[in-house]
Amino acid sequence: MGVNTWIHDTNLRIARSPVGRWFRLENSGHPRERKGSYFFTELRAGLATFFAMAYIISVNSNITSETGGTCVCPAESMGDHCATNPEYLLCVQEIKRDIVTATAAIAALSTFCMGFFANLPIALAPGMGLNAYFAYTVVGFHGNGLIPYSVALTAVFVEGWVFFGLTLIGMRQWLARALPSSIKLATGVGIGLYLALIGLTYSAGIGLVQGATDTPIELAGCLEENFDPDTGLCMSSAKMRSPTMWVGIFCGGIFTAMLMMYRVKGAVIAGILLVSIISWPRTTPVTYFPYTDIGTSNFDFFKKVVTFHPIKHTLLAQDWNISGHGGQFGLAFITFLYVDILDTTGTMYSMARFAGTIDEKTQDFEGSAMAYMVDAISISIGSLFGTPPVTAFVESGAGISEGGKTGLTSCMTGIAFFISVFFAPIFASIPPWATGCTLVIVGALMAKAAADINWRYYGDAIPAFLTIAIMPFTYSIAYGLIAGILSYITLNGGAWIIEKATGGRIVPPNKDESDPWSWKVPGGFFPPWVKRAASGKKDFWRPDEERAMPEEYGSFGSSEQERVTDEKGQNADPVVGKPL
Repeated sequence: MGVNTWIHDTNLRIARSPVGRWFRLENSGHPRERKGSYFFTELRAGLATFFAMAYIISVNSNITSETGGTCVCPAESMGDHCATNPEYLLCVQEIKRDIVTATAAIAALSTFCMGFFANLPIALAPGMGLNAYFAYTVVGFHGNGLIPYSVALTAVFVEGWVFFGLTLIGMRQWLARALPSSIKLATGVGIGLYLALIGLTYSAGIGLVQGATDTPIELAGCLEENFDPDTGLCMSSAKMRSPTMWVGIFCGGIFTAMLMMYRVKGAVIAGILLVSIISWPRTTPVTYFPYTDIGTSNFDFFKKVVTFHPIKHTLLAQDWNISGHGGQFGLAFITFLYVDILDTTGTMYSMARFAGTIDEKTQDFEGSAMAYMVDAISISIGSLFGTPPVTAFVESGAGISEGGKTGLTSCMTGIAFFISVFFAPIFASIPPWATGCTLVIVGALMAKAAADINWRYYGDAIPAFLTIAIMPFTYSIAYGLIAGILSYITLNGGAWIIEKATGGRIVPPNKDESDPWSWKVPGGFFPPWVKRAASGKKDFWRPDEERAMPEEYGSFGSSEQERVTDEKGQNADPVVGKPL
C-alpha cells in the first residue's frame, strides 16, 4: 500500500468516525460538513499556525515581565525604578519564566477549546497590543503605572466575565458595530505603531530610540557604558554602536522580512531563533548571559533545556482590594474590554471569512457564540495564570491557508503549545533584541488597515488620524481611543446640529462620502437563543436547523447560525442566503 493510499484511507476512516462527524470533516455524512477538510490536512494546518505564532511565548514574557510582576522593589532602589537592584532583577527573571509557562499553558488550553467546542481553525493566546497596554500603561515599567500588577490582573479577570455576559445577551455584537468604521480601522493601525515603538526601545526591543529631554524622542543604540551619567541619554559620539542592536536589525529584522517576502513558513520564528542562537554563547559582545549574577542565573536555567517550570509568582496573584485604585481600575477595565471586543471581533471575523464560514446577510459566522464565550472564559483563566488578556490571533491565517477548515486545526495547535510548556528554558532565554524587530514587523502588518480608512471625508479622517497618532505618542491605547471617539462625536455631532438648525441648508459638501453609521444591528439586538427562549421554546439553546437534522446527528453539535429567509420569504441557506 502506497503512502498516498494509506493517507486517503485513513482520512476516510476518521471522517466516518464520531470524530469526523463532530468536526464535520468531508465524507463524514454530516449535513453541514465542510468541503475540502481532511484529517491530515487539518493536522498540518495546525502545525503551520503554531509555528506562525509561537513567537508570542517569548515576546509576551519579555513584555509582561517588564512590569516586575509581583516582585517588590527595596525602598532604597525606588528612585531609579528598581532597574539596578540585583535582588529585584533576579526576581523579575523568575517572573519572566513564570509568564513563559503561563503563556504556553493558556494558549494550549484556549486554542484547544476553541477547536473542540466552536469547531473553528482559530488560535488564541495573550494578545499583542493588549499585553503592551497592560505592561507599559496599566502596570507600567517596573510597576510605575496606573495600578499594581495584581490589581491589573483583577481587572482582566472581571473583563473576561463581563465579555462573557455581553456575548450571552448580544451586546458584544452591538458594541463591536457601534464604533464608527474609521475608528475601528484606525485602532488596529495605532496599536501597530505602538508595538513598533516598543520594539525600537531599550526595554523590550533593539534599543534604537529612547526618550530625551530637549526632544520627545531621539536616536540611541549605544552601549551601556556610553550613557551620559547626567542625562541618562546616549552620548552623541556613541550612537548606533550597540552590537545587539545591529544583530537585531539584520538577523531579526531584514532576515525575517526577506523570508516573509518569499512566503517562507515560520519566518518570524526563524528570525527570532537566529538572533537567539547568536546571543547564547557567553563569550561574545552580544551575549544574553554575561558573567553577572543575573546572567549566570539565566544561563543555569537555560542549560536545563527541557523541564517544567511551575508558575510560582504569578499564579492566583489577583488583588481584590481596589478601593485605592477606583478611577484607574475603571479606565483599565473599560479599555481592556473595548479593545478586546474590537480585536477579537475583527480577527475572528477576518479569519472566519478566510475560512469561508461568514454569513454575508447577518455578518456573523458559524459557531460565533461559542467562539466568543471560549475567548471570554480564556481571558479570565489566563489572568489566574498571570497573563494579559487572551485574544484571537491573525496568524491563524497561516493554518487556514494550509487547508485548515475545522476545529481539528486548532486542536493540533493547542497540543503543540502544550508540548512547548516543557521547553520553558529555551523560550525564557530569548533576548529582547531578538523579538524587537518582530514587534516592528507585526506593526507593519497591522498598519495596512490604514488603506481602508475613509480619508475623503474629514469627519472620518481626522478622528482616525488622532486615534493612530495618539496611541504611540502618549504610549497608551486608551488615550488614542478616547481621542478618536471624542473627536468623532464633536465633529460629526456638531455638523448634525448645524444641519438640523439650518433646516438642512448647511451641510459638508461631501457628506455623501462619509461612512454610514448606525447603532442598529442586522437581525436585531438580541442573539437568536434569547428570541427562542422568549418564544417559549424549551430547547432554546438548539439552533433551528439542528431540529431539522436526522436524529443520529443531534448529539454532535451544529452551527450557531439561524436559518435566514430570502426576500421572497423562502427558506434560505444560512451561509450564502440563497434559496434552497
